Amino acid sequence: MTDKGIINRLRELIGRNGISQAEFARRIGMDPSNLSKHLNGHLPVSESLLNRVVVEMGVSKEWLKGSSPADPDRSIARMQDVALSGTPVYDIDVTAGFAELSRMFTNDRVVGYINLPQISPDCAVVRVSGDSMQPLVNNESLVAISREDSRGNIFWGQMYVVVLDDYRMVKFVRRHEDDDKVVLRSANPDYDDMVVDRKSIRSMYLVETVVNISRRY
Repeated sequence: MTDKGIINRLRELIGRNGISQAEFARRIGMDPSNLSKHLNGHLPVSESLLNRVVVEMGVSKEWLKGSSPADPDRSIARMQDVALSGTPVYDIDVTAGFAELSRMFTNDRVVGYINLPQISPDCAVVRVSGDSMQPLVNNESLVAISREDSRGNIFWGQMYVVVLDDYRMVKFVRRHEDDDKVVLRSANPDYDDMVVDRKSIRSMYLVETVVNISRRY
């Protein structure tokens, strides 16, 4: 679909939700003046913008990019069916706090759904703040994580959400010469490695997919 067709879908989405253009911009984390430029064709429709809409409004990218059907009510129903069959996005920052994550995957925390082929519906999509994993994971980006505690089967060198007694973090988990310890490594070279006792790790969740969404426009 051309930018014009996608713009029409965005305008339809705004209308079907009964909100103003400014409110729509607020929900997707964009400056209203920049959204206006996109909708008026003065700025191209970027993948970043589409990703924001998919995540924050709970619609599918397939619907946003697809051909416009004759019946808008059926298109919205189809859009909702696709969204509800996707992967839930939770209002959880996995690097803030230290509560056990498995208890936080509740329906009241679901803020939308994301439908991308590389993300399994069995995952949970959550937010990551901070810059320790840049450039692989940007501040405020999303990651799809497994819901099962992975401590018993560690894939060395892979990225995990690691839950300790005092905080949660996203790190690469690497072997240590002492089998009772592990090395937690950042992607950002400004951060030093951390060595922690394996028994101090309360839980670990494998990061399966990273969805980087820039919120600076």
